[in-house]
Amino acid sequence: MSFHPISRRDAIKAGVIASLAWGRSMPLMAQDKQTLPAITKAIPSTGEKLPVIGLGTNAYGVKTEEEKEPLREVLQQMPKAGGKVIDTAQAYGLSEKVIGELLKGLGNRDQFFIATKTPIKADYSNPEAVIDTSFKALQVDKIDLIQIHQLGGLEELMPAFENAKKAGRVRYIGMSTSSDDQYERTIAAMKTYPLDFIQVDYSLDNRNAAEEVLPLALERKIAVLINVPFGGRRQAATTFSKVGKLELPEWAAEFDAKTWAQFFLKYVVSHPAVTTAIPGTTKLKHMLDNQGAGRGRLPDEAMRRRIEQYWDSLS
Repeated sequence: MSFHPISRRDAIKAGVIASLAWGRSMPLMAQDKQTLPAITKAIPSTGEKLPVIGLGTNAYGVKTEEEKEPLREVLQQMPKAGGKVIDTAQAYGLSEKVIGELLKGLGNRDQFFIATKTPIKADYSNPEAVIDTSFKALQVDKIDLIQIHQLGGLEELMPAFENAKKAGRVRYIGMSTSSDDQYERTIAAMKTYPLDFIQVDYSLDNRNAAEEVLPLALERKIAVLINVPFGGRRQAATTFSKVGKLELPEWAAEFDAKTWAQFFLKYVVSHPAVTTAIPGTTKLKHMLDNQGAGRGRLPDEAMRRRIEQYWDSLS
């Protein structure tokens, strides 16, 4: 079988994801909110609970008011849909600045858990100045989670992270990767530093982190954010096109998945080590669909194996 990549938007427009019934009388999330309980997981180091579906903002570095308007709508509606975690980074262009401006204008900053990340490549000789860049851009006095992005400047920045946490400027500290070739260093750092969080790539189509990284996070009691949960920024279209002509399996109803996006996300967040997945989107309808994965039931271990076998059979 050959697959021709299509975007998630094209798949929805073609009616492939049939249960995204945006033209009906009640939005999907409004229906779910009335009937399905929200799913949260605890941060191991404190017990604070977070919703299992957040928001990635790699595409939020925009400039014009016209470009900002759909992002404003996403950030305005996200808390109402049950979402809380926003992940950004200094490396995402103007993303931090745009998010800071939009949340200040909306007046709903206190409804979010904001995670950001330091530069991948920079002058790390003044680590406090590197951290301060995020405070200024986000327009906040306290950051919920700051992460060393793609392990850049790990040794230089981590002492400053620890000091910022002790001073109460930062609530949690962590690090991120989205590349298998950094797993060895990630594992070593997880055993070395007092991390509250790691961020790692993991999806139904990319399960490599489940071999060593996620089990170690469980063992070390480290919370886990999952980036690229649809298989990657360049791979997501291929992931959705792989099921583009297929109906959602009937047994997906056993874990309350109503769309393919929810099918993929519920698999990811059902891993016992995973705290929150952060699928990126700039569109309200996609954010609402994603948040639907954070309600109802999750696959148990037997169902996770069934999902994997189903997915692998499509290859």
